[in-house]
Amino acid sequence: MAALRGRAETTLTKGLLLAVFFVGLVAQFVKPVGDALEGKTYIGGALLSIVGYVLYAEVLRLNAARDADGEQTRQLHEAVRRLSGEVQELTARLGPQSGDAATMDRLIEECAQAVLRGGETQLSGMCFTGETFVEPLRRVLEDLPPDPSRSVSVRILVPDFTRPTGVPGLVRAADGKLTDAPGFRRHLTGKIAGYAQDLRTTRGRMLHKNQGTLSVEFRAVHISPFLKLYAIGDDVVYEGIYDTLEVRPDAYVTSAPLPQGPGPEEGQLLDLIGRGSLLTRWSRYDGEPGGVLVDRRCGFFGTLWDAARRLEPEAAPGGSGA
Repeated sequence: MAALRGRAETTLTKGLLLAVFFVGLVAQFVKPVGDALEGKTYIGGALLSIVGYVLYAEVLRLNAARDADGEQTRQLHEAVRRLSGEVQELTARLGPQSGDAATMDRLIEECAQAVLRGGETQLSGMCFTGETFVEPLRRVLEDLPPDPSRSVSVRILVPDFTRPTGVPGLVRAADGKLTDAPGFRRHLTGKIAGYAQDLRTTRGRMLHKNQGTLSVEFRAVHISPFLKLYAIGDDVVYEGIYDTLEVRPDAYVTSAPLPQGPGPEEGQLLDLIGRGSLLTRWSRYDGEPGGVLVDRRCGFFGTLWDAARRLEPEAAPGGSGA
């Protein structure tokens, strides 16, 4: 109805303006008409008043439309803000729960959230070499905002590759049995030393940038690296396994002298691959069985940690191994 009224007023205004124009044009060239209109100032004033009223009404309508658009825009912004808040709340409620499958990216994200909160944070990892945990964590620590009260402790437990292992190892071509791969073990030892040195370098950078203090300790225990275990304090645990095996030529045979036995040409390297493996997340705040499993896994890690030997700082052969 309002739109119809607006169109009618616009049409009327155009008609009046055209009428005034034609009357004036005729009066200019047709003398009887001009004489008849001469001195009719009231008629001219009335016509101008009508035109002015219609124009004024049109201006009011345009202003009202602009105000309505502004109100609609404000209401739209308010609706977007409210919906954004509801989405954030829903996302928080649907966050990871105990027993959920997770990835290394999710683990690193939760580690980042923990250290960003400030205060004291302990991060523990039972790794192969630390490649998929230490390196992303190092980048998180170096990007932290300044907070001199922050204190981060990182504990990394790795296999003792200074001693012979079966897995990873060499698969003998003669009988398909596993034997030690000393060259590959030496390569892995160098990688671990490199990651440890990189974290210790990050410790100095954090102090220089006033990001807080960082303590780093690597320990080694004589086990095969099948288990992946990570803990954020004593509250959250991620666990998984190295579930992929890769058989390839042994490219590290010249890295160390081989003991008596089959030569390197008689076997291939059997390696464990953990990149891309899914993890399971457990939290003591999610009730049972999360709390029980967190206590059990933290106790498991603590027992191995106490029994492991400390890896002294040393330079990695040929670089950091990153």
